[in-house]
Amino acid sequence: MLQVTSIGRFIWLSLFGRWMFALLVPWFVPTISYLLIGDPYLASFQNFLLGTLMILTMTILAFVPHDWAAQYIARRYPSFHSSLKRAFLTASAFCVLTGVYVTAYAFFIIHFRPLNADLDFSKMVNVYLFEFVAVLMLTCLYEVNYSLTKWKEIKVNKEAMKKAGMQGQLQSLKSQVNPHFLFNSLNTLSALITDEPDRAEQFVDEMARVYRYLLQTNQHELTTLSTEIRFIRSYYHLLRTRYDTGLELVIDIQEADMDKFIPPLTLQLLVENAVKHNAILEKKPLLIEICSIENNLLKVRNNMLEKSTPVVSTKLGLNNIRAKYELLSVDMPTFEIENGHFTVMLPLLTEKPENK
Repeated sequence: MLQVTSIGRFIWLSLFGRWMFALLVPWFVPTISYLLIGDPYLASFQNFLLGTLMILTMTILAFVPHDWAAQYIARRYPSFHSSLKRAFLTASAFCVLTGVYVTAYAFFIIHFRPLNADLDFSKMVNVYLFEFVAVLMLTCLYEVNYSLTKWKEIKVNKEAMKKAGMQGQLQSLKSQVNPHFLFNSLNTLSALITDEPDRAEQFVDEMARVYRYLLQTNQHELTTLSTEIRFIRSYYHLLRTRYDTGLELVIDIQEADMDKFIPPLTLQLLVENAVKHNAILEKKPLLIEICSIENNLLKVRNNMLEKSTPVVSTKLGLNNIRAKYELLSVDMPTFEIENGHFTVMLPLLTEKPENK
């Protein structure tokens, strides 16, 4: 009983969750009923009612697998660039399914003659022609429905990505553009101006690059890995000037991966996270490694050095990274603690998603 109920509910959702079915029934069912039954269909109200119910039942049985086929094809070819291919495959699948169902129903009507139907094989040409036109119209309706749904999804994702970008920017600014960070940076700069003016000038340049990137980059949902690496080198320069040999950064990126894409500030959040939660000692440096590996992955790893006073983790940075990848509808990053190291695997995008 439960299985029958589940099947009935699934059929209900397949039919009445599709506005195409609502558009199809009022004109399709009476027309195909007349073509299959003939003049007896209009001979009496009773024949009209029974014939309509019979053909409506047949239409429902035929529509559900059509809907399954259309959804399967849409999942296989979801992009807008595949619209023509998706429409062609959908129309082809509909033609095959419609041909099978119409032939089966015609055989049933010709053999059993319900309501004294006068259908014969010579009239099947008109039935097939009408069904072909109906298939083309149904394909167009499905494509319009898919495009509208996709457009709404893209719009929602863009707004969500924009919100996540603003939250990421705010979180980054909270972490970096605050009195404590400014005090440390300006204190370092002050010392450099007196003792090493050349380094002070370089420090100012790198600091300007860092703030410019922090303020501007979230205008875009994605950035190239090469752009992010340039920023992280400037960011590291500020940290290195402050921590000296207590902090080391090793970057090993394959040239072919430099033009791939990544959500902006992802590396900054990970470097910041490593510096925040680990002790930084000259005798035992905090080593952060960023390297690209096979399968379009970027590995970010740091050794774990326990602080004398551990910092309570809010996980805002890592959650922000997860949210950005989730909104991009791509493979998710992974986070792992193993053998005294914290390792993050970030998927690299080979091209910008279409909703970008």
